[in-house]
This record gives sequence, structure tokens and C-alpha cells, in this order.
Amino acid sequence: MTFCAQIHVTLKPSVFDPQGATVVRALGTLGFDEVADVRVGKYLEVRLTAHDEATARQRVSGMCETLLTNPVIERYEFTLAQEEA
Repeated sequence: MTFCAQIHVTLKPSVFDPQGATVVRALGTLGFDEVADVRVGKYLEVRLTAHDEATARQRVSGMCETLLTNPVIERYEFTLAQEEA
């Protein structure tokens, strides 16, 4: 079976986000004063094959924890959908 994992990675709330702070300032100068906070992250789509959904979830978690994120400063979440053959 083929699955598509949509992975969102952001800095942990306790980690200062200089890109997010820059976006907040830029939005403020453009008149969007209502913006209180922005967290900048990354989005990845990973297509993989696995025998079942549980195995696919386990493999994606492994990818996130070993390569796709820095678990010391980042957190991740993902959704997984089976693709049609």
C-alpha cells in the first residue's frame, strides 16, 4: 500500500523563533497590528509504501525523529492518508 504523510514541523514553544518575530514585525509595518505571534515551520510530504497504516505511522515517526526534525528544539505532527493504487 502507498501512503502520503503530511508532516508539519515547528519550533517548540519554549524556543525563540527569530523568523516568526521578523514576520510579526513585518506584518505590523504593513498594518496588520492584530498579529500577536507567528511561529515559522516547515511542511513536508512523504510518500512511502508499507504493509499497513500502523507500520507506515511507525516509519514516518522514525524518519521525523532521526532526520526530518531536531527533537531537541522542534516538534512535529503528521497526518497519513492511503493513496489509491
